[in-house]
Amino acid sequence: FLSVTEDLVRRRAEHNNCEIFSLEEISLHQQEIEKLEHLDKWCRDLKILYLQNNLIPKIENVGKLKKLEYLNVALNNIERIENLEGCEELKKLDLTANFIGELSSIASLKCNIHLKELFLVGNPCTEFEGYRQFVVATLHQLKYLDSKEIERSERIKALQNYPEVKWKIREQEQAYLLKRAREKEEAQRRMQERKDKKQNQMDSKFGFDSPDLPQEKPNQAEGDGEQERCRTAENDEEDRRFWEEPTPYTPESRLETHRYIEEKRRAKENIRESKKREKPPWTLITAEGKVLNVNVPKLHFSLKDDEENNQIILDLAVYRHLDTSLLGVDVQPTYIRVLVKGKPFQLVLPEEVKPDSSSAKRSQTTGHLVVTMPKAKEIILAKQKVSASIKHSDCNTQQKTTRRSGQVEKLEVDPSKYSFPDVTTIIQEKERTGQGPIKLQPQKVTEVKK
Repeated sequence: FLSVTEDLVRRRAEHNNCEIFSLEEISLHQQEIEKLEHLDKWCRDLKILYLQNNLIPKIENVGKLKKLEYLNVALNNIERIENLEGCEELKKLDLTANFIGELSSIASLKCNIHLKELFLVGNPCTEFEGYRQFVVATLHQLKYLDSKEIERSERIKALQNYPEVKWKIREQEQAYLLKRAREKEEAQRRMQERKDKKQNQMDSKFGFDSPDLPQEKPNQAEGDGEQERCRTAENDEEDRRFWEEPTPYTPESRLETHRYIEEKRRAKENIRESKKREKPPWTLITAEGKVLNVNVPKLHFSLKDDEENNQIILDLAVYRHLDTSLLGVDVQPTYIRVLVKGKPFQLVLPEEVKPDSSSAKRSQTTGHLVVTMPKAKEIILAKQKVSASIKHSDCNTQQKTTRRSGQVEKLEVDPSKYSFPDVTTIIQEKERTGQGPIKLQPQKVTEVKK
């Protein structure tokens, strides 16, 4: 069975920084819990506890939660109300859609003097004649029952008829308990039949398969396929029988259904895991030694031949947020292999490269993997000459520019082509402009001349 674990409580306590000792509210709904324990030791300050839609058969191990105000255990397998006397501050109790038939067990809630709201909708006890009158007369502190307010007149009337109602409830309760005993026996018998049937199937399967193993070896693939088809057909038939068979709605049938679904889920997971294990490894190099191009991770890539720098550049579009530790790069003289989360990417190179001089980097913006691989062969001679002549002419131009910049005073300038302002005539020009074409103010101009 599944019980409440510390790991589960810490995961559900994210709103409290995963601290459980000071936890005041926790939701453990739909966790397939079959046993309620540990919470009264780990979370003493709990005020609100959600446990709906689990498989809890009994209320237990919550009596030490002195501050608990709201307990929700709807949609579980609870059959009687008990072990809540210690919850002194309990104000609201939700027992919707359980299997409570022992209605007299509500007497245990008399100690919970602060209890104002009680929900019992969907329980077998709500079908008893005089159910509401009995609850109203038994629990004086209640204000609401099944979301309906309890009027003062209703309580007075219930108390007046209490002895008669109590006797009726007890009779119906006894009849229900006898019915439940028969249902438990029937569930036990059905469970045993299913176990025996499964055991017989296993025995017959092994007994039938063992003598035929040597004969099936030549056509093992065909035999496996036929076996798989037969197994699938059997499972489908078993599923159909299980879901179409009428069963009473009891805690046992609910638990049986859950176990059946869980069993099927685990069987599928086991088949999936076995298929993963049986999956053959990727063929990267054939038996003849031929290297194959492989792109298992299905990534975009580009291979660039950088002739100017005599190197080959591979740009692999790796996922931006992928951790670099999940990448493995292996450069060989004729091919490159990159493992992305264990999936191989392999590419045959157009030329032989130097693995020792190669480098791999990740782009900080795109996350791409860029692998630079220098070529093993040197540049072709014709290219060398061309590049040398280009380099030589470049050097000449550079030398000329350096000579010009370094020896400015020795530049030979043709005055007919270049006109530079004559600094020495600036003052004279100002005197001429001062005279003007009309020769105004002759006295001032002559004074300037003197």
